[in-house]
Amino acid sequence: MDVGQLHTLAGDAGSQDPLVALRAVAQLRRELDRHEAVVVRRARNANASWQLIALCLGVTKQAVHKKYGRA
Repeated sequence: MDVGQLHTLAGDAGSQDPLVALRAVAQLRRELDRHEAVVVRRARNANASWQLIALCLGVTKQAVHKKYGRA
């Protein structure tokens, strides 16, 4: 997804129509989850510790390792 599409979704998330807003929020959440997984993988490939990644994400080391540590 490109930046323009993200901007469109962000705008739609503020729609007065609650169904339009909900669809946009759901799609943004999916895209952010996908992007987070890519960035975590890149951080691990760059030798970042699980502790440092967790700190950046604002979660515990155990939570980030449980979510992404399978690989």
